[in-house]
Amino acid sequence: MATVVDIAGLAIGFDNGPPVLADFTASLEARSFTAIVGPSGVGKSTLLRVIAGLLAPREGTVSAPFEPDPGRRPFALVFQEARLLPWRSILGNVLFGLERLHLSAGERRHRAFEVLELVGLADYAHRWPYQLSGGQRQRINLARALAVHPALLLLDEPFSALDAITRHTLQGELLRLWHATHTTILFVTHDLDEAVYLADRVIVLGGQPGARIIRDFLVPLARPRDRGSVGFADHVHQLRSALSDIMAGGEGI
Repeated sequence: MATVVDIAGLAIGFDNGPPVLADFTASLEARSFTAIVGPSGVGKSTLLRVIAGLLAPREGTVSAPFEPDPGRRPFALVFQEARLLPWRSILGNVLFGLERLHLSAGERRHRAFEVLELVGLADYAHRWPYQLSGGQRQRINLARALAVHPALLLLDEPFSALDAITRHTLQGELLRLWHATHTTILFVTHDLDEAVYLADRVIVLGGQPGARIIRDFLVPLARPRDRGSVGFADHVHQLRSALSDIMAGGEGI
């Protein structure tokens, strides 16, 4: 399988302080789903911003050998909050991410409706963000990211602010979208159950200052996954044990 992103020796820090994250090295294969977990303050969210090119690393490289394509973006970043523009309709919010791509107005509109259909909210195109529930807003957030056809979708705890029922529903929706679009995903979460349910690989970060990769788990469970199975519980236990060791050193999750 081709590699979408190669990250080598990445160190992230602010001003003259110690590094938040040090020596992060990993490769992400095309169409893979990778989760990152770890205590608060180890640089999980900052790592996504560095990969997306929003922040410069202190050391190391992020190599993304994408073929130039004026009709797509190499990265799309989805935050915990939907951050929809309140003065734009739902359709207008999805179109916003497409406006700097080299697409005609008709192509942008077609693609916007295409992703709205994909997330099941095409009938909401002319509504306003305040008319949507939290789960619907986050689905629009995903639609806006998918509309730019990213080679790598970066998700920063996108479901953490939602209630448990909505969160589980959107986890299933995300897997459906992943299978439909074949997009490579890097997903940050504090929820160990969520990490095992969604990802094929879970990277555990820990250690302060200068967090590093403590464990790199593969999750070879068949899909769809049964949260009540022994195998599922065993993988969650492995993650919890790794994080318990980290927390025993005084770090909080």
